[in-house]
Amino acid sequence: MDPYIAFYNKFKEKLFAYLMRYTGDCEISRDIMQESFTRYLEHYRNQEYSASLLYKIARNALMDLLKKQKRDVHNVDEEYEDRSRSVEESLLIQEEYRDVLEGLQRLGHNEREVISLVLNGDLSYKEIASIVGISEANVKVRVHRARTRLRELLSKGD
Repeated sequence: MDPYIAFYNKFKEKLFAYLMRYTGDCEISRDIMQESFTRYLEHYRNQEYSASLLYKIARNALMDLLKKQKRDVHNVDEEYEDRSRSVEESLLIQEEYRDVLEGLQRLGHNEREVISLVLNGDLSYKEIASIVGISEANVKVRVHRARTRLRELLSKGD
């Protein structure tokens, strides 16, 4: 199997999840994910594949888009449906997912960015610091603050 295809298959869902948590919009997340892999392929195909570089490309594409739009996106356009669950369970899961996405959108840009990267679990704090351009200690502080704030926001929604 082509190493790039293996890399794509390993990270496509994780990158999409990061972008979804950050934007809250399926279409935008899908577009940026595809654009990120395309940019990676165009510029770095002959190098060893790096998850942190892929996330940095995705973050840059996202920042470019946000600068163009000059606004944050807050809606989820596409419903997730899991046929193995009952309709009631699926609706409850979707509602919880929307609540978490809504809570993430209420975080500040810096907090939302680092928590979205941390939640994927593929990147170390050092790699996240490199992607975002801050110190590792600052990443830890932002993650802690984001988790605390998100807990507060979600508990108020009860």
